[in-house]
Amino acid sequence: MALTAEALPAELRREIVQLARTPRLLVACDYDGTLAPIVADPTQAKPLPESVHALRSLAALPATTTAVISGRALRDLATLSRLPAEVYLVGSHGSEFDVGFVHELQPEATQLRTELQIGLQDIVRGKDGVTLEAKPASVAVHVRRAEPDVAGEVLETVRTGPAQWEGVQVTEGKEVIELAVVQTDKGNALDTLRHQVGATAAVFLGDDVTDEKAFARLHGPDLGIKVGDGDTLARYRIGDAADVATVLAFLMEERRTWLYGEQAPPIERLTMLSNERTVALLTPDARLTWMCHPGPDSAAVFADLLGGPGAGHFSIRPHGGNGTQRSPLPLGQRYVPNTMTVETRWSRLLVTDYLAHGTDSHRTDLIRVISGSTTADVEFAPRPEFGQVPVRLTAEAGGLRVQGTSEPMVLYSPGVQWEITSDGMHESAHAVLELTDGDPVVLELRCGTDDLSPARPEPERRDEADRYWSDWMKTLSLPEVERDLVARSALTLRGLCNTDTGGIMAAATTSLPEEIGGVRNWDYRYCWLRDGAMTAQALVTLGSTEEAEAFLDWLHRVLETLPGPERLHPLYTLQGTGLGPEAVIDSLPGYAGSRPVRVGNLADQQVQLDVFGPVVELIAHLAQATGRIRDVDWELVTAMATAVSQRWFEPDHGIWEERDVPRHHVYSKVMCWVTLDRAVKLAAAYDREADPSWAPLRDQIAQDVVKNGWHPDVQAFTTAYEGSDLDAASLHVGLSGLIDPADERFQATVTAIEAELRSGSTVYRYRRDDGLPGDEGGFHLCAAWLIEAYLLIGRRTEAEELFQQIVDTAGPTGLLSEEYDPIAERSLGNHPQAYSHLGLIRCAQLLSA
Repeated sequence: MALTAEALPAELRREIVQLARTPRLLVACDYDGTLAPIVADPTQAKPLPESVHALRSLAALPATTTAVISGRALRDLATLSRLPAEVYLVGSHGSEFDVGFVHELQPEATQLRTELQIGLQDIVRGKDGVTLEAKPASVAVHVRRAEPDVAGEVLETVRTGPAQWEGVQVTEGKEVIELAVVQTDKGNALDTLRHQVGATAAVFLGDDVTDEKAFARLHGPDLGIKVGDGDTLARYRIGDAADVATVLAFLMEERRTWLYGEQAPPIERLTMLSNERTVALLTPDARLTWMCHPGPDSAAVFADLLGGPGAGHFSIRPHGGNGTQRSPLPLGQRYVPNTMTVETRWSRLLVTDYLAHGTDSHRTDLIRVISGSTTADVEFAPRPEFGQVPVRLTAEAGGLRVQGTSEPMVLYSPGVQWEITSDGMHESAHAVLELTDGDPVVLELRCGTDDLSPARPEPERRDEADRYWSDWMKTLSLPEVERDLVARSALTLRGLCNTDTGGIMAAATTSLPEEIGGVRNWDYRYCWLRDGAMTAQALVTLGSTEEAEAFLDWLHRVLETLPGPERLHPLYTLQGTGLGPEAVIDSLPGYAGSRPVRVGNLADQQVQLDVFGPVVELIAHLAQATGRIRDVDWELVTAMATAVSQRWFEPDHGIWEERDVPRHHVYSKVMCWVTLDRAVKLAAAYDREADPSWAPLRDQIAQDVVKNGWHPDVQAFTTAYEGSDLDAASLHVGLSGLIDPADERFQATVTAIEAELRSGSTVYRYRRDDGLPGDEGGFHLCAAWLIEAYLLIGRRTEAEELFQQIVDTAGPTGLLSEEYDPIAERSLGNHPQAYSHLGLIRCAQLLSA
C-alpha cells in the first residue's frame, strides 16, 4: 500500500505538523474500522501492517505514548491485533486496561453480569447471524452478520429489555449493542491515559459512534479524526483504514524529525557573526540557524539550531534544493581574513553575511549579499519568542513586514517577489532570484525598526563593518605558533563582548548538549565574573586593553547595587542585572533531540568563591600592560580582597557549578589565595595601600590548601578537602604559583590527572558522579591547563602534541565549542566558547616563548 501524505487534506497536514511538536504526545485510536478494515467475520479483522509499523515506531519515540481503545474484550483485542507490547491496549470501551483490570467487580455486579448473560442468551437463541461476546464486565450483542429484519428485532428487544435494568450501562455502536455492569466510556479511558502519561496533547482516530465520547474529551491542541461517514464531533474526516495508516505514518515522521532534529549540523561547523552587540550563527550552507533580539540573551527570532526549520530560519541556496535536502552542498565557507564577515560559496553562487555596525543600540541589522550567475532560492521564516508567537508577513514595495511581534522587524528587499505561505500558525516567505554577474541582491533583516526605506549603499556598510574588525586586529601582537588560529580566537572573544555594557558572554548559545540526547544543556549567554575576567585577560595579553577596562567598569556598576562585594553572584546579564528563574522551552526538541532547552541559569544562585581571583588577576595584567592602575580598579581589588577575607573558609559549589552540596574545593581556595597574593603585589608595585591583614591571610590560605588539599593516598591535590576524586582545575595549585611547579607534589598531580582525566586529544573536568544523569565530553580549557602544566614541568613534547590535537578539533572556520568527544570525534557544548578560545591563545603564547 502506497502511503502519500499529500493525499491528506492540507489543513489536516498542518494540524499534524503542529501536534507533532508537543512536548508529550498521546496517540490513541479505535481498532475495528480504524486500524483494521471492517470485515464480515469479526474474528478475521486484522490491522493493516503499515498502521502497526507506524504505531510501533511512534511508541519507540521519547515522550510519545500510543494506545488502542476498543470495544472488544481486552483478551480478544490482544490476540487479534498482535500489537507490540509498547502499544497500550484498552478493551471493553475503557473498562479493561492492559496494565490490569481496573474494576474489581463487587458481588452484586458479578451477579448482575450473570443475569445479563442469561437474559441475552434467551433473546438471541435461534436468531441466525447474531452472536454474543462475553467480557469481564459486560456482554456485547453483535448483529453484523444477521439479516436486517432479524438484527432490528434483536436490538429493539435488548433496548426495551435488559438495557433498561438498573445498574446496566449501555453502549451502542455499528451493528452492536453492549451492556456493562461498570462505567464504560472511551472518553474516560482517554482521560485516564492522558493523566497517566502526562500528555500535553492527544490525537484520537475512530469510526464508530462509541468513539464520539472520546472526541468529546478533546480540547486545546488535541486533534480528532473521524474515519468514514456519519455525524461527528471530530474536526477532521478521512476515508478509511488505509488513510489511518497514512495519518499515523505522517505523524510518526514529523514527530521523529522534531524530536531528533533534521540533519543537525556538527557544532564545530557553525560559524558566528557578531557586531559586539549581538551574535548570529550560520550553518555551513548559509542557513541562519540562530539569532536573538534585542540582545544575544533575549528570546530567539531564529531557533532552527534547537528546533529545526519550524523554530525559525533564513536560508539561501542554489535553486533545486529544499528545506530537507539542502542540496547541492557548498564548496566551502570562510571568514574574510581579519573580519567577522562570512562567505559561503557554491560554484556559481556566493552568499556574504555580516552584522552591520553603526546602528542604534536597540537595532540589529543582518545583511546578506547574494551574488553569482545562477538561480537562488531564499526562504525567510522568522519565529520570534522561540516560535511561540504566531507570525504574519506582509509584502510591500520595499520588502516584508513581520507582524505580531513585540519588537518591530522588517526585511528590506526591494524588487524581490515574495510568495507567502502559512502552516496554520506561522507564515513564511519564499523567493526565487535570477542572479547575473555584477548585479548582487542585497537583503537586510532589520530588527528593532519598522523602517523599510533605503539605507546607505551596502558596500559602505560592508566596508564599515570590515574596517571595525581589521583596524582592531592591527593593534594586536600575535604569537608565531598558529598565528591565524589565534587571530580568529581573538576576534571570537572580541565578538562575545558587548560594546554597550562591557559585559562578556561565556558563549553565543544556549542548550547545545554536553551529550547528544542528554540533559546537560545549559544557557551560557550571560556574563560570568570568572569567564569574563579570563576573556578580557587573554585580550590584554594580545595587546588590547579596552575590553578589560569596559568589563571592570561593568563589574564596578554591579557592585554598586550590592550591600557588599561578598554578595556577588557568579553571573549576571550583559546589562549587569540578576537573572530570572531558569526555565525550559518545552516546545523546542533541542539540538539533535537533546532536551530540555533551557533559558536562564540556576548557577546564578550558587556560591562560587573562586570568582574573585580572576578579577584581581585581570587587574594585575591590565596594570602591567598600561603601566598604571586606575583608582576604580584598585577599589575593585580592595573589594575582592574584602570578599575573600569574609568568606574564604566556606564550602562552595566550585568552578564547575555542580548542582550538589557545597564542598571545600581546592580550586576555589587557590583562587582566594590568588586574590590576596595579587592584591599584595599590586599594592607594592603601584604605590597603593594594602590592608595589613592581606599578606598573613594569604599565607594562611596557602598552608590550608597544602595541608588539606593534598591526598597522600592518591598522590595528588584532589578536587576538594572532603574526598579523593580528581579535578583538572586543581592543576592551578601550581599554575597559579601557590606552590613551586618544581614541587614533587605538583608533578605527581599532573601525572595523576593525566592518567585519570586525559583521553587522547582531550581532558575531562572530572570522572565523579556529580548528581546529573549522562556523560559529557572533555573540556578544551582543561586540555589547555594540562598543556601549561606540561610546559612548567619540562614535558614540552607532550605539550606540543596535545596542543596540535586541540587545533585539529577546530571547525573549518576556526571556531571551538566547549567540549570534545574523543570517541565520536565531534564537538559538544555551547559554541563558540570563550574558555576554549582563551585557552588556545594562552597555549600558543607559551609555545611561542
